[in-house]
Amino acid sequence: MAQRLPPLNALRAFEAAARHLSFTKAAEELYVTQSAISHQVKLLEDYLGIKLFRRLNRALVLTDEGQLYLPPVMRVFDQLHEATKRLTENEARGRLTVSVLPSFAARWLVPRLGQFIKTYPELDVRVAPSLELVDFARDDVDLGIRYGRGRYPGLRVDRLMTEDVFPVCSPELLKGDQPLQQPQDLKHHVLMHDDEHGEWGTWLLSAGVKDIDPTRGPTFTDSSMLIQAAVAGQGVALARGALAADDLASGALVRPFTLSLPVEYAYYIVCPEETADRPKVAAFREWLLQEARGQE
Repeated sequence: MAQRLPPLNALRAFEAAARHLSFTKAAEELYVTQSAISHQVKLLEDYLGIKLFRRLNRALVLTDEGQLYLPPVMRVFDQLHEATKRLTENEARGRLTVSVLPSFAARWLVPRLGQFIKTYPELDVRVAPSLELVDFARDDVDLGIRYGRGRYPGLRVDRLMTEDVFPVCSPELLKGDQPLQQPQDLKHHVLMHDDEHGEWGTWLLSAGVKDIDPTRGPTFTDSSMLIQAAVAGQGVALARGALAADDLASGALVRPFTLSLPVEYAYYIVCPEETADRPKVAAFREWLLQEARGQE
């Protein structure tokens, strides 16, 4: 059976009083009263069954036993201080693991990640693409980015950005033999689909088009591949705004029509409540939110 250790507060009072050889200075250092220091030292002496100080007129001196006890106690507090310092520094440094949808990682997060790394070079960001909801109790993950309705019980949830969908295509497609000047012209083009979100039917109805089969054309299980196919001129994709933003900005994609549809899903940052305010987690969350605001 392990031997019980002396009370921590009593050890702190002894260590401070022994260094200063003064209950008054120890009390000032620990922000307590002189009587509290005296009480804690008496508690420790009673616990050990040994006198640690001799109280002389206007002086406080260590007994032989006190002199033997002080160095190891000081070492323990020094080691505890260093361990705590390293631990808190690691919270602002070290590795930050982010679980994120593969399409969002490829199309939005990774192209912007360099700015975060420049700002926080002491943090090693590990991007872990996954379609699965992260289990923070089991997985080595600090923070997740998910696409859904924002219902993640037991987690800190911050909405990163809302989403809408609209047709996109390569500008080269507009130069072809088939016109693409009005939604009805889509009947001459390949419609490309996201496996998870098939909104072509809704978009065509909103555009007043009723004689085009909204299910025809290839389907991609990953939205990033859908965007890449559109960039390659393989057809017209109904794309999510966040994933198409950079290619639209660069001119690799264009919007042949202005009509867009809001969707009920959005992107959310999720993490456990108990770790949400750790420096590295908070820094990454605030950077994500700032990047998203810049895109609005």
